[in-house]
Amino acid sequence: MISKDFFQALKDLEELKGINAEELVGALETALTSAYKKNYGEGKSALVKLNLEKNTIRIYSYKTVVETVEDPDKELSLEEAKQLKKNIKIGDTIEQEEATKEFGRIAAQTAKQVMMQKIREFEGRHLIQKMSQRQEQLAITEVRRVDIDGNVFVELDGIEALMPKNEQMKGEKYVVGSKLKVYVKKFNENAKNFQLIVSRSDINLVKKLFEAEIPEIINGIIEIKSISRDAGNRSKVSLYCADSNIDPIGACVGNKGMRINNITNELNGEKIDLVLYSENPAQYIANALSPAKVLQVEINETLKTSKVIVPDDKLSLAIGKYGQNVTLAAKLTGWKIDVKPESAYQQIDDIDFVNDETPEISEDSFGDDIFDIEDL
Repeated sequence: MISKDFFQALKDLEELKGINAEELVGALETALTSAYKKNYGEGKSALVKLNLEKNTIRIYSYKTVVETVEDPDKELSLEEAKQLKKNIKIGDTIEQEEATKEFGRIAAQTAKQVMMQKIREFEGRHLIQKMSQRQEQLAITEVRRVDIDGNVFVELDGIEALMPKNEQMKGEKYVVGSKLKVYVKKFNENAKNFQLIVSRSDINLVKKLFEAEIPEIINGIIEIKSISRDAGNRSKVSLYCADSNIDPIGACVGNKGMRINNITNELNGEKIDLVLYSENPAQYIANALSPAKVLQVEINETLKTSKVIVPDDKLSLAIGKYGQNVTLAAKLTGWKIDVKPESAYQQIDDIDFVNDETPEISEDSFGDDIFDIEDL
């Protein structure tokens, strides 16, 4: 019914595209059987079988041997059955090969449709697998187009990926043909067309750039404890090293600042504050407010709130433009931070410290958790 070229095409699909031949044959047999019944009677008990080794397609009908035939599509009389098989008896099922030349054209059309469908399914699965493997990775992409809404489309391994506006860095311009390092965030599998989402604003982009640039991090010698970020403006990265002989900040800065400068350049000039992690929350908070000098930190362990005293001339530096520095420090440490100038500082008895999400804290709330940073 179908030429040898058809069977060769099946074998080529397995070899070139990796489509399982058995899976394809099974789908073809099901589709051809359905097509045969549709054209020659839904009531027929029929089955189409493909043989890749012999390059043949055969149609078999199955009928039950009965004494009196009521349904010719499914039943055969004992007398007729004995002509095909002598030792047949009532109740047995007999198999007959159907010689239907007219089915050849229908079979060829059906086979083509099934093969195209299987190719699409395979390519879809392959695309999902490829996308899954790239998730949560750093990738180099090329800008392909920017739509009217400001969404950026980049090419990644032959796949078009989307960088929505909320995943872009503030103030960064995207030029068609330019190369970009991005963080592969996720892909929308349920979308009509699978959509890979990449980001330039995600904190994990900073983490991946550090891992790529600094061997001590990827090797586990230095650990990134936390990252806070105002994408396009400033990031804070807290670092920890169990080996007291290694300076994690110095290692990340590199010789003549080469390492940190490479990362900053990849982020289009975004400032990066390297913060030394400490298990002492007061010291950690003080470190996180860098580059401002901190005189004293008062903390409340229960509410995870803190009051920080800084020199008057360092207040604006500690708070930062539009509160950026203190906000990033709070996100980095996980503590709420209230910065006060030294001149406005009063004894703990006079503290009126209010948390936006909690009741006013009494003087007993702070107890003895007051730290002069120089003593830590």
